[in-house]
Amino acid sequence: MEKINPEIFRLYDIRGAYPRDLNKETAYQIGRYFIHFLRRKNKKSRLKIVVGRDTRLSSPVLFKGFSDGVLDEGCDIIDIGLVTTPMLYFAISNFHYDGGAIITASHNPNPFNGLKLSRRKAIPISGETGIFLMRDYLIKSKFLRDTKNNLRGKVVKKSIENEYINFNIKLAGVKRGEIDGLSVAMDAGNGVGGLVTLKILKKMAVKTHCLYCRPDGSFPNHVPDPSLKENLRDIIALTKKKKPTLGIALDGDADRIVFIDEEGKPVSGDMIIALMARILLKSSGHGKILFDVRSSNAVGEVISENGGEPVVYRIGHALIKEKMRQDNIFFGGEFSGHYYLGGDLFYEVPIFVLLKILKEIKKEKRVLSNLIKPYKRYYHSGEINFEIKEKEEKKKEIKNLYRNGKTLEIDGLRVDFDDWWFLVRASNTEPVLRLVIEAKTRAMLEEKKKELIKIIGSPIISKPLIYRGLKNKAR
Repeated sequence: MEKINPEIFRLYDIRGAYPRDLNKETAYQIGRYFIHFLRRKNKKSRLKIVVGRDTRLSSPVLFKGFSDGVLDEGCDIIDIGLVTTPMLYFAISNFHYDGGAIITASHNPNPFNGLKLSRRKAIPISGETGIFLMRDYLIKSKFLRDTKNNLRGKVVKKSIENEYINFNIKLAGVKRGEIDGLSVAMDAGNGVGGLVTLKILKKMAVKTHCLYCRPDGSFPNHVPDPSLKENLRDIIALTKKKKPTLGIALDGDADRIVFIDEEGKPVSGDMIIALMARILLKSSGHGKILFDVRSSNAVGEVISENGGEPVVYRIGHALIKEKMRQDNIFFGGEFSGHYYLGGDLFYEVPIFVLLKILKEIKKEKRVLSNLIKPYKRYYHSGEINFEIKEKEEKKKEIKNLYRNGKTLEIDGLRVDFDDWWFLVRASNTEPVLRLVIEAKTRAMLEEKKKELIKIIGSPIISKPLIYRGLKNKAR
């Protein structure tokens, strides 16, 4: 067996190029260790885990390798086929399996693929809670195949689609007739999310204009990454042409959803968090809502104004889910378009958010741009990326230069001043430093952006995905 590349074991999941870094044999070893890891806390004689996969061309091969490893450990597999990552989490939680895995590289282009691993109750295994232990073991040792293993597990195929569809409709509290007559333009990026989302909307009598909804692992139209501006061109054009209630773009495994307003303008994730905070707090009246450090100050203000308790936290699904469990946080979201519900779930709920927003639009008789307008209080740069090898040294330099501000270092370096703030954080996997700036006026945003770019260097992409602000208006 070739040596396993330790770089594939990341903070949130396992991910690498196929077949160079991640192949059938690597997947086999990961499958063996995964069950070995689960048994450390679960002493059941026969574990059952659920396994799904995305539409990538390499996913069947990796599924076979991973499954063989799991089966050789004497564990049974519930094979749920082609599914979204939220469907995998739903299956683990709803049917009380001992854990689960989905073979996916999310929004990454080919030839990347990977695995997201979870324990019981869909609790994700992160770098700090198991992935790095797996890395350290597998780069030193390997599991041998035992062809005489009489305790080998079995595979049972199961469809969970109908249960997932009904679950989302019930979860969102949307009844027949409440959102009928609305319309949605959708770009599914040829990932796994298009068909199930289409069925949910059809069941609720919402007309859907589909782009790239048929799964195709070669991604013939564009990479399924809605955070990149070029990947939103088609859905923006479709929204402007068909004039639906709103538009949406999904990433490859559909755990992330990006909204497009009725005018064809992308809506940043923090504005959706603010809108959802108002919607949810209207009924609950209180509760904690989490948002990541990249988000606008307006998010925390809206949460407080509606009786909630704002919680600012780190970026990353596994870390956020753990925090939400620990602190009993009932809703959370990220700037990138991940949205989480607490209660008994603590995993991504993109369809829940979509249905709730559609219901609010119908109830209030207002368009999406109008609903989020009160939250566009500041000028926000979006993420600006810089290629830098010595990331930590540059961050220390910036911290020293802006030592008079209020610092927060839960994820990178955020420094707040009275009229503006900025965040610099290093990529976990690339020689990249990311910068976010927000200011009360456009002039100040431009001034501080030039100031920081002069310190850091030339950005990789000069125009971020979303440049937001109220024209000729400062607060």
